[in-house]
Amino acid sequence: MPPLVLHLRTRRPLFPPYTNSVPHTRTLALDIGDRRIGLAITDPLGLTAQPLFTLHRTTLRADLKAIARFIRQHKVEALVVGNPLHADGTPSPQAAKAQAFARALKEAHPSLVHHFLDERLTTHDAHALLNLSGHTPHSADRSTGRSTRLDRKDIIDQVAATLLLESFLSVSNPTLLPDPEAS
Repeated sequence: MPPLVLHLRTRRPLFPPYTNSVPHTRTLALDIGDRRIGLAITDPLGLTAQPLFTLHRTTLRADLKAIARFIRQHKVEALVVGNPLHADGTPSPQAAKAQAFARALKEAHPSLVHHFLDERLTTHDAHALLNLSGHTPHSADRSTGRSTRLDRKDIIDQVAATLLLESFLSVSNPTLLPDPEAS
């Protein structure tokens, strides 16, 4: 039985028992690109998002097989796929590719719960977060002097997937705030 979550003021259940409204235990988010797929996953309780891996794409079959391995390994119950829309909300050319990949995932894993979520600006936000943390776009490894540009691309995809998953969690898991009138 899922845990009963109560509203702080009314003390009524936020989620009716035995429904799909209760958050999933493990959710995997995918930021799908032409060359890479960023993966992020929730913790075992389904509360926080963590970067998992960047998958370098080869073929659709190989990509689906690699994702299936992560689904089995982490006992994933739900998938969140990013939908890259234009800033005005219209579908981008990449959105059609992401939707096709999402359909293939749904066919391969029909027992999972599938979500398609607007991912506008997640890559932009991922770049901004990395820049704020000191990962400059063309930073060099101090020990070798070589550029870490490729590593940054992998990190960007993971961070974008994590931001996508955090967005999903914030919508599907409302944060309970203390009742300001209670004293």
